[in-house]
Amino acid sequence: MSKNSLSHKSGLSVQNIAILGMTTAILEVSKKVLEAVPNVELVSFLLIMFTLAFGLKMIFSATAFTILEIAWHGLHSWVIMYLYVWPLLILVIWLFRKHANVWFCSFVSAIYGLSFGALCSIVYIFIGGPYMAFTWWVAGIPWDIVHGVSNFIICLVLYRPIDLAMKRILQMIENNPGE
Repeated sequence: MSKNSLSHKSGLSVQNIAILGMTTAILEVSKKVLEAVPNVELVSFLLIMFTLAFGLKMIFSATAFTILEIAWHGLHSWVIMYLYVWPLLILVIWLFRKHANVWFCSFVSAIYGLSFGALCSIVYIFIGGPYMAFTWWVAGIPWDIVHGVSNFIICLVLYRPIDLAMKRILQMIENNPGE
């Protein structure tokens, strides 16, 4: 998906807000559906695909997703983590969007899952110091492995059908801008 149909408009149009609302809802529903399966999630994959289609405006969806997660689960240290880990993924994908294909995105998704614990441990440097951050990260490495492997498989399996669906959606938006 090289076409970024929303980036040519300045600001957030009604159409953009509707798209961001729908993508946020999809993120939240996908999180809830897989909540019982530890470290297997669709949020990373969906943020990758939505970023390829809609660009940096997906940071708004990631932020709204975090706010919804706070509403469901309350405030905790993970809130701070979500406020930088999801925008970081969006930024990485956006910066390398010209290289986006099934293999590139699958590897980025895997690396992201493998490094998720390390990224999240940054918060604990400020809460309990470097030792706390390091031990928290090391204790979670088995879960990061599950996260990385599952992210890779999910992206490898779903990339092509979702890429095709996103291209169709973008074509519909281009043909019927609604404004």
